[in-house]
Amino acid sequence: MDKIKVGITHGDFNGISYEIIIKSLLDPRIFDLCTPVVYGSAKVAGYYKGLIPDAEGFSFNIITDPAQANPKRANMIVCVDENVKIDPGQPTVLSGQYAIASLNAAVRDLNAGKIDVLVTCPINKKNTTGDDFGFIGHTEYLAAQFGDTEPLMFMVSDVLKVGLVTMHVPLAKVPEAVTTEAVLNHIRAIRRSLERDFNIVGPKIAVLGLNPHAGDDGLLGPEEQEIIIPALQSARYENILAFGPFAADGFFGSGAYRKFDAVLAMYHDQGLAPFKALTFADGVNFTAGLSVVRTSPAHGVGFDIAGKMVADASPMRAAIYQAIDIYRNRQVFDRAAADPLQHFSKNERNDRGDGAGRGGNRRGGADRDADVSDLLKDTPDADGAVAAQATAGTTRAAE
Repeated sequence: MDKIKVGITHGDFNGISYEIIIKSLLDPRIFDLCTPVVYGSAKVAGYYKGLIPDAEGFSFNIITDPAQANPKRANMIVCVDENVKIDPGQPTVLSGQYAIASLNAAVRDLNAGKIDVLVTCPINKKNTTGDDFGFIGHTEYLAAQFGDTEPLMFMVSDVLKVGLVTMHVPLAKVPEAVTTEAVLNHIRAIRRSLERDFNIVGPKIAVLGLNPHAGDDGLLGPEEQEIIIPALQSARYENILAFGPFAADGFFGSGAYRKFDAVLAMYHDQGLAPFKALTFADGVNFTAGLSVVRTSPAHGVGFDIAGKMVADASPMRAAIYQAIDIYRNRQVFDRAAADPLQHFSKNERNDRGDGAGRGGNRRGGADRDADVSDLLKDTPDADGAVAAQATAGTTRAAE
């Protein structure tokens, strides 16, 4: 099996990006899984390498094209002017421009098929949202580059996966962006991603409410009754196992998220705050809904600790591993979809899951159905009819 070429962008070089890149690539075992190609600056990499005690023997293999990559080395394509001032902890115009240059170069090679997947280090939105870029973040940029109209910001780990209806939207504008169509489209996108990218058959999706207490039957807001519940009902008609709307505080506080394969949050902090609190060390930002695979560590540029060599590289390693897993899962899924009679039935694959979310569902089908049935009894639903439909649908899916 050919090793996957992983393109890595250096993000804002005045943050912690080079520290976590180098720390991630210090372990030679990573070269058994992939061939990394970093798009950045040899000078900047050398500066940060000198600050890492364990990196004395580490170096990048400098190349000009991914075809030249050494499969047993960390490779680098220098795509910026090396005459640069490094100022750890300070966002500068130049560090923003270099972040964009790295991203553009990697995307160009990804689009040409020279690399297989993309892992992006964090950028600073303030110094990259100018005329030269014009996007609020990676997700929006990549969707435009690859012509994918409905990207899904999907925060993923082994214990929790959270998708967002609205991404980088001011809180005051969230209610107008939460429409029945938007909620339904994101439920569909999560289902597609869970099946194709994570090899989960018949996934169960929890949908959060927008208002406190999921609206309290309209007392605290009409969005649950008028927008979210109709989306859930439409999802049920499409045989998607979507449940809710749930009040976010009780849902995460009670551990109810463990009963589901993924959660759909209405806005950024509603989903990302609990996700990062529960799974920061191995959290990954995955852009689902793209024709290509892109992941990123689920944290920011880290200006406050830049240059101090105290950054944890675990999220970066997790982003690399997750990109590899998703790429492989897509290959298996697409082969099965092209010739489904040559593969297990859905029920058989469901029963043969490895229990870890990579060879099937994380839990056996019957056990998960019982979990969700119990949850619907114990957790008040904003619409009893939706809960009844969900329980009935769960039973039908298990038959």
